[in-house]
Amino acid sequence: MTNILVTGAAGYIGSHACKALAKEGYIPIGYDNLVNGHPWAVRWGPFENGDIADKSRLDEVILRYKPEAIMHFAAYAYVRESVQNPLKYYRNNVAGSITLLEAICKHGIDRFIFSSTCAIYGHPEVLPIPEMHTPRPSNPYGKSKLMVEQILKDLDLTYGVRSVSLRYFNAAGADIEAEIGEDHNPETHLIPLVLDTAMGRRQNITIYGDAYPTPDGTCIRDYIHVADLVDAHILALRHLEKGGQTSCFNLGNGKGFSVKEVIETAGRVTGKKIPTVLSSRQAGDVPILVGDARLAMRDLGWSPKFSSLETQIQHAWEWHQQHFKKIEQ
Repeated sequence: MTNILVTGAAGYIGSHACKALAKEGYIPIGYDNLVNGHPWAVRWGPFENGDIADKSRLDEVILRYKPEAIMHFAAYAYVRESVQNPLKYYRNNVAGSITLLEAICKHGIDRFIFSSTCAIYGHPEVLPIPEMHTPRPSNPYGKSKLMVEQILKDLDLTYGVRSVSLRYFNAAGADIEAEIGEDHNPETHLIPLVLDTAMGRRQNITIYGDAYPTPDGTCIRDYIHVADLVDAHILALRHLEKGGQTSCFNLGNGKGFSVKEVIETAGRVTGKKIPTVLSSRQAGDVPILVGDARLAMRDLGWSPKFSSLETQIQHAWEWHQQHFKKIEQ
């Protein structure tokens, strides 16, 4: 069986990727420093506690397991924090990734799948956003991801390390069997915050601005089910296994939902009243972010299975209830 090193394996998307890899016959080697990840999320392969900036630890783990490819999820991912503390983001997301890449070059690993983001685009000029859109990231988080994408292109030219960078839009949902799901601290994503409100763990959900140039005045985002995201990672791995070239792909559904639509849909799914409060818009928020993922569909054969917002929220709700009830008992 083929070993795949998964950095950030104890996080939201990384843990789902480990489950998907195991289901497809791979052995996911989880690697995480547990700063933001959860030990309970790692259960489908060996786990190694380590930081991507630790050269000796990376050498030790790579020599022990001899992975044939890397899936790199380990990163700090809070946009507002990146503005307040940019060096933290450049140190971890860029310098840490460079250390990881130095290790794989040293050990001759030539396949790399990178967790990137739609934040590299900044304020879009075209909707839905295609991959050829000029990247203009407006915060250090997006800039850090774009820097790694550029480094990967150079590594292909110099060392023959082929990579796929997957630019996510808004990850949502949970494992369809409700074994793992989304649990961040602090939580900043809309859907889990809304579900916290439905459970009574929060008093209300804050709507930041209702005067955007959108049909109901609130921001619109493209939500993509985490199961569909990890399916794309499996397809990207197979793309590289077959000799596929270094590429970048958007992962989204090509359709957006507003903040108010998410809250209304969550109310229907949960059967709960979800109180809201209105606050001023937050600096830097883009009115609409919707992705064009036709390239991933064409080149990877990817097809999202859970594009319905209601389905995404239903899966998240099933996991959210059992997880947080267990924690609070």
